[in-house]
Amino acid sequence: MQIQDLPYPDPGVPDARSGPRFLWWLGRNQLGGQLKALAWGLLHFVAVSAQPFCVGFAIEAVVDRSGSRLALSGVVMALCGVATAVGDTFLHRAAVTNWITAAARVQQLLARQASRLGSALTRRVAAGEVVAVSTGDVEKIGWFVEAVSRFTAAALTVLLVCAGLVVYEPALGVVVAVGLPVLALAVLPLLPRATRRADFQREKAGRATELASDTVAGLRVLRGIGGEELFLDRYRSASQEVRHAAVRSARMWSLISAIQVLLPGLLLIAVVCYGVHLAREGRITVGELVTVYSSVMVLAYPLRHFEEIAMAYSFSRPSAHRAAGVLSLERATDIGGSRAAEAPSGDLYDPATGLLAPATRFTAVVCGDPDAAGLLAERLGGHPPEDGPSVLLGGVPLDELPLDCARTAVLVQDKDPVLLSGALRDLLDVPASGEVDASAALAAAQCGDVLEALVQGSLEAADPMDARVTERGRSLSGGQRQRLALARSLYTDPEVLVLDEPTSAVDSHTEARIAEGLRELRRGRTTVVFTSSPLLLDRADRVVLVHKGVAVAAGVHRELLHHEPRYRAVVTRESEEENAPSTDLHDEGTSLSGALKRLEKNELVEDDLTHTERDFARAGREEIEESA
Repeated sequence: MQIQDLPYPDPGVPDARSGPRFLWWLGRNQLGGQLKALAWGLLHFVAVSAQPFCVGFAIEAVVDRSGSRLALSGVVMALCGVATAVGDTFLHRAAVTNWITAAARVQQLLARQASRLGSALTRRVAAGEVVAVSTGDVEKIGWFVEAVSRFTAAALTVLLVCAGLVVYEPALGVVVAVGLPVLALAVLPLLPRATRRADFQREKAGRATELASDTVAGLRVLRGIGGEELFLDRYRSASQEVRHAAVRSARMWSLISAIQVLLPGLLLIAVVCYGVHLAREGRITVGELVTVYSSVMVLAYPLRHFEEIAMAYSFSRPSAHRAAGVLSLERATDIGGSRAAEAPSGDLYDPATGLLAPATRFTAVVCGDPDAAGLLAERLGGHPPEDGPSVLLGGVPLDELPLDCARTAVLVQDKDPVLLSGALRDLLDVPASGEVDASAALAAAQCGDVLEALVQGSLEAADPMDARVTERGRSLSGGQRQRLALARSLYTDPEVLVLDEPTSAVDSHTEARIAEGLRELRRGRTTVVFTSSPLLLDRADRVVLVHKGVAVAAGVHRELLHHEPRYRAVVTRESEEENAPSTDLHDEGTSLSGALKRLEKNELVEDDLTHTERDFARAGREEIEESA
């Protein structure tokens, strides 16, 4: 696999049972690149390690006054130099290729998993954790994968040199052969503690990343309530914890590095002292002593890779464990489906709650629990993250359709839709039926002021469709982002559109116009809106009350408001005392009409009204009188 061939056509099915198994799977899937790096690493390390033997051979030639042997040693040294340069160059290329391709494979796997799980991913794993896995953890995993081949080449070279020294000069070769394994294994007792400190540092860094991402996402709200300093202090504290953890981890790794320098030095001193003693006794020659001395010096280079592989594994193992944890998450349903990819049509029915949304009708759903409403909205789109009976569209279970087919048939817009950065034209470049113009969708969603704001922020854009939308629409207000996302959903024009609180961030006047535009634009299509806004509920063809996970009442808004106390409690925000059976809706002190009369008599200021009463008052007093 070459870098220019990325991305992979298919990154494969990972072994996500554990972190080490995932690392092993990555190594096996780029075995060719590992073998190539191993071959170039062996050429490089063996050429470097052969230099001391050439030096010793040259010294012996000088002592014996042999010109031919001296010339031969010079030629061999030149060849070793060329082999060292060539091996090092191509080893670096192969190692970097292994690193990048391994990291790219992991990123592809994570991206595929994110698209497969959808919003269920961030409900199971914190958003900051997902960001940390897809950035820093990916690099650490790639580092270990590429370091394996270099470490293997270094280990084989050490074994070859030790064997060569034992054959070349047994007396000193045995000392080196015994001492080098001790050097390599001396740091093993320190690795568990270093690993724990590295894990602790990574945990603190993940917490700081999560806090930073949450702060940035809610920056506009924080500025509105004056909470910047509070969250800034929290991030300062979290970053200091990361710094302290990094310092403690660095101290341990610096100790390991110091040992890797100290012990080879002690071995070198022992070899020199023993070699001088043997040379004085005439048991070895000066050339042999220089050869052994130089070999020990040179072996410190491949020995450094023992420390690197230990450090790479210590950092990559928890990273691989976290990546495997994300990749091991499964959906409750098979995204491939068991039916043909043909989008059905008809009534939308949820057997779990009894919710029925008739075809071509505008259905509003009132649910007192916002979290339960979000889960129900997601289930209506098919392939939910939790187990349960499948939603039926025209009698066809959506969970049995391929995921892309189910998404084509039913589009679900959640409470917090994402706006990607780019031109407005690119934002609306989504699969659509072609029957709804972008201008009509923007008008129905009341996006006139949104277009003006985008044009003001993009002075070079003559056409509003060329105006730039910042990342997640951060330059826009919450209501503007919500309306722009609604326009995108309306432009898509799916067979069934499910909207979860699409107007929660807009004012009552705008909400009334959106309700009318939504009804007109979606005429003849199935629309389901989760809301408790009377302005939307009053324009729905059918309203369903879902209480404690069961559809308990259905009808039109005004009938339910009169006859269903549970519905009235959710829509009007009445307390339990206000909603007691003894409460008379037509009592002048508590009814909507009574509140309006008191308002007209200046006996009640508008701030004394409930939220719903103010909405009704602003939308039109005659309509409120009728509904009361």
